[in-house]
Amino acid sequence: MRTEGVVRVGTVLPDDSPLPTAPARVPDPSAGLLATLPAALLALDGRERVTYANPVAVRLLGRPLEDVLGRPVADVFPTAVGPGVAAACREAVAGGTPVAVELLLPGLVAGWFELHAWPAPTGPALALVDVSPRHRAQVAAEHARREAERASARMTLLAAVTAELSGALDGESALGSLARLVVPALADACIVTVIDREGRARDVGSWHADPRRRPLLERYAQVRMDTLPPASPVARALRSGTSAQDPVDAVLALMPAGPARDLLRELGPESAVVLPLSGEHRPVGVLTLYLDPGRRLDEDDLAAAAQVAAQAGRAVDRVHRQSQQAQLAEALQRSLLTDPPTIKGVEVAVRYVPAAEAARVGGDWYDAFLHPNGDPVVVIGDVAGHDTAAAAEMGQLRGLLRGIAHYSGAGPAEVLRGLDAAIEHMHTGTMATAAIARLERGGTLLRWAAAGHPPPLVADPDGTVRVLADSMGDLLLGVDASTPRREFTAPLRPGATVLLYTDGLVERRDSGVDEGVGRLRTHLAELARLPLDRLCDELLTRMLPGTPDDDVALVAISVRPPA
Repeated sequence: MRTEGVVRVGTVLPDDSPLPTAPARVPDPSAGLLATLPAALLALDGRERVTYANPVAVRLLGRPLEDVLGRPVADVFPTAVGPGVAAACREAVAGGTPVAVELLLPGLVAGWFELHAWPAPTGPALALVDVSPRHRAQVAAEHARREAERASARMTLLAAVTAELSGALDGESALGSLARLVVPALADACIVTVIDREGRARDVGSWHADPRRRPLLERYAQVRMDTLPPASPVARALRSGTSAQDPVDAVLALMPAGPARDLLRELGPESAVVLPLSGEHRPVGVLTLYLDPGRRLDEDDLAAAAQVAAQAGRAVDRVHRQSQQAQLAEALQRSLLTDPPTIKGVEVAVRYVPAAEAARVGGDWYDAFLHPNGDPVVVIGDVAGHDTAAAAEMGQLRGLLRGIAHYSGAGPAEVLRGLDAAIEHMHTGTMATAAIARLERGGTLLRWAAAGHPPPLVADPDGTVRVLADSMGDLLLGVDASTPRREFTAPLRPGATVLLYTDGLVERRDSGVDEGVGRLRTHLAELARLPLDRLCDELLTRMLPGTPDDDVALVAISVRPPA
């Protein structure tokens, strides 16, 4: 085999010797072996000059052999990697052990190479092995892993959004947390906008992946709708349901000078993706995604974002429909709950609060009227069920009870027994609870009876509060009309207040009726000296959460002493 053009490993060039004018022709079996080596091999002298390069190395370096031999190794490699090759060689000689590094070589034979440098008797030697296929496989595997992680994150996001929105009772509160789900899976920042029942667009939630920029984004969300340009992507999405993906610089150019533009510029996103939240007939909101410089959404990301927006739109539309149904049901119920009559020497206050959830508007009722003998009578009741059917049943039972009490002139227990018999014959399947209280002897004696209902409370002017029973009374109505009904009496001090209420005032998902009655007793004692209307309002404020789980009715009656 020809060995022209190579210098045999081991041939040492003195530090001051000139370069050979012609390749050495020394018969050496190892030369042929090295020439066929599939890796690039180079040998250096003590001054890091190349003394040997096999054909693979020559092709790799992309220059003639005579332009390689005798030159410093840092000069024969591309500028970007030459110093690193020389440093690896020096490290191998200094440490007396092989050194391995990975290099990305540009040029004719571009790719990833593994450099192995080791100390030899005449100077360092090095070999370069092409690991591009392995590197490409690693890159492909890493890309596949990242794509799998992103796909998993998108699926997790969609599942979380579904869980968050599927049972939402209040569209604004549910969508307020949507931004936290979207970030950082689909965006660096997000603002959620909802069109409320009055047709006004309001930003109800925001979140940023960078904790330091969250207050800035929150301030921006508070002011951006005030000066929203009609031609902006968000305005177009709200108006016509069109999506958009625009550079933020283009959005800034549309915005008038002011706090909103200054805050958006300070936030520093590079682009924005605007997706409408579409209801059945019109847009009901907007999802705005902000991307920092260098971040892009691929087709899968955009598809996932569109799914999130679609789910959010359906949730808002559903909540709006439920709200309309709730308003209709509440109007029906309030139409059946008339104002109490004016009774000489007696104050009566009534209140009704519907549940936050539309489907739970239903069968709570109150009533107040005069007994045939002139005694004031107050009633509280609750028909089982939470829908318009329960509200309709409530209206019929309320009317029945009034008729029975007026015609019979009977006491509370007998009136409940008559109502139970009427339910058995005319309202099969209906169940209800109720309590009746009658003030006798000029308001100094209370006569009452209850059917499965929370006990009445009596508050004296000095703040003393009595709970008139430690149970829910006799069997509820609509179960067994033959069950005995008991009647009780309690003395009343001048100015005492009698309070009847439904279980929605005292019962919670995390606590029972007894605990609720205890809280009610405490609050009533603190409020006993207030005028009756203020007392009722304060009780509701203290006892009810912001979004009641159940509807609530109460009636309070007090015989005030003469001024």
